[in-house]
Amino acid sequence: MSYTTIEPSVPRQSLTPEGSWKPRFFSIWIGQQLSWIGSRAGGFALVWWLTETTGSAQVLATATLGIIVPQVVLGPVAGACVDRWNRRLTIIAADTFIALVSLCLAYLFWTGSMQIWHVYLVIVARAVGGTFHGPAIVASTTMLVPKSHLTRIAGLNQSMSGALQVVGPILGAFLISVLPVHGVMLLDVGTAVFAVLPLLFLRIPQPPTEDAGKEEGLACSIAVAFRFVWHHRGLLYITRLAGFMNFVINPVLMLMPLLVTQHFEGNALHLGWLQAATGVGLILGGLVLSTWGGFRRKVVTMYVGGGLQGLALFVLGTTPPHLFAMAVVAMVANGFFNALYNGPMSAVIQATVSPGMQGRVLTLLTSVCQGVYPLSLLIAGPTAEAVGLRVWYIGGGLVVTAVCFSALLIPSIAHVEERLAIAVGEDSDQGRLA
Repeated sequence: MSYTTIEPSVPRQSLTPEGSWKPRFFSIWIGQQLSWIGSRAGGFALVWWLTETTGSAQVLATATLGIIVPQVVLGPVAGACVDRWNRRLTIIAADTFIALVSLCLAYLFWTGSMQIWHVYLVIVARAVGGTFHGPAIVASTTMLVPKSHLTRIAGLNQSMSGALQVVGPILGAFLISVLPVHGVMLLDVGTAVFAVLPLLFLRIPQPPTEDAGKEEGLACSIAVAFRFVWHHRGLLYITRLAGFMNFVINPVLMLMPLLVTQHFEGNALHLGWLQAATGVGLILGGLVLSTWGGFRRKVVTMYVGGGLQGLALFVLGTTPPHLFAMAVVAMVANGFFNALYNGPMSAVIQATVSPGMQGRVLTLLTSVCQGVYPLSLLIAGPTAEAVGLRVWYIGGGLVVTAVCFSALLIPSIAHVEERLAIAVGEDSDQGRLA
């Protein structure tokens, strides 16, 4: 994803005038959220079927890798394609592809011919579709929403993510109890209609075409994104720090069941409370962000949120076994400040990177963040066994806090929005670096 410029004759703000953007954007947004609910239910059904059928942690781990690997490997390619292709058609194609995959899966369940490898294949196929769908949605948001509202929309997305985290498992469990698995998968297919239908009638503005990038070919187009990120040090540091944050925080969820059973001496209900608390925090944080909009400089909101999230993890790690309620509060805070960190990050890219380059930059960032996930899991497990489970929460939380607040002392990070805006204004050759 290269942060190229919009032609001076086509200012970004004119693409999304105040007062006229909401009906179109929210018609698309609501359809996508309804489809996402169906996808979450379908995903829950698959995980539950694997759990009941195999009872194997290795099978679940393999399924998780099936989600992550396509995002890491195909992310840069998908981003380059999203920047070249019509984004409305890309979203329609991705939604339709995922729905067709789910339809095939429903047929296999209905006929009783389902095998474990079928589920693996479907998980990978859905992940491939999502790898194209995600950046197309985020990059399209830039063309539909005025720049002044991007952080609020990011907060709204965080709230929806939190709501799904709270409601998703409950809804999935309910559907599994009243429907066969193929019925849940058909529901996933049905909700995809809500995502596709508005896009058949509503137009998403296209950013200026990068003719030079097309002449160079896909590989060179991807290379432009890497060069751009490398050239703009603030963006490079943000990408590296995002990978580091994921490295430290991702194992928190993996180690959570052990923290509940070994430290708090709890059961599945206690684990459910902590997971739900994170979702509640995401909802609250997203609502605050969508209402408040964050600090004037989005990067300040981002790293203040990240630093306070680290403190929440530190509190969780230091909570005595008999104060489980304190752990619940810490997880609410964890979700709240996570929303303040994640929301502004996408808003920074949307506000400073040319829409014609956002696909590549967004997927590059995603590839870095997801790429560290398997490594962090491999390291976190042995580390927790060697030095103690709570050390990852306590030490990791303190390190995250120190790194986030220190990041604001680095000028290239603290002023990344202003510097990228200047760079965009100077790059008159659409993403080619001088």
